Amino acid sequence: MGDWTVLAHRPPPLHKDPSPPLGLAHSRELSATTAAAMRSLLLALALVCGIQAIVVPRTMEDLDLQKVAGTWHSMAMAASDISLLDAETAPLRVYIQELRPTPQDNLEIVLRKWEDNRCVEKKVFAEKTELATRFSIDYVEENQIFLLDTDYDNYLFFCMENTNAPQQSLMCQCLARTLEVDNEVMEKFNRALKTLPVHMQLLNPTQAEEQCLI
Repeated sequence: MGDWTVLAHRPPPLHKDPSPPLGLAHSRELSATTAAAMRSLLLALALVCGIQAIVVPRTMEDLDLQKVAGTWHSMAMAASDISLLDAETAPLRVYIQELRPTPQDNLEIVLRKWEDNRCVEKKVFAEKTELATRFSIDYVEENQIFLLDTDYDNYLFFCMENTNAPQQSLMCQCLARTLEVDNEVMEKFNRALKTLPVHMQLLNPTQAEEQCLI
């Protein structure tokens, strides 16, 4: 008999597909998409919160500008940077004397401040904007002024701000029709300051009462 050759048939080698099953791939893709969407949402929220941090709350929806006309007195001052107020000649240590609305709904502000050891009178022109309580100004580095609250007959709260500064700077004042201190109004002013997006430091009221007289 001749030699027999035995042929063994081996099963073909298993082919390993590096790609995961379709369902698993879809799940991973969905997870990646969801994660990306969440990152975008968080970024958007961070940006929105950042924007809201410098937006001053609108406590007055409407303003009858003609009713703020007349004599006023600076009773208290506050600033986000106390160096704007603490010295007698500090740049924003000003004493409001009178508000003069114009027929065009702009506002002329008559104020006094100490310069060269004497009290001088200045006028600041505030130009109306789309918001009834906000005006554009050009005074020192401040470029906007806005009203926080007023009852027209007794008190008026306003702020000056520099919106172009890297860090928002604010100076606010409590004005009164007379030099008589009203504790209830002062408390209301303090509450209004707490609604602002930056921490405000209050100038000693006794210092603010030292009116700049000509």
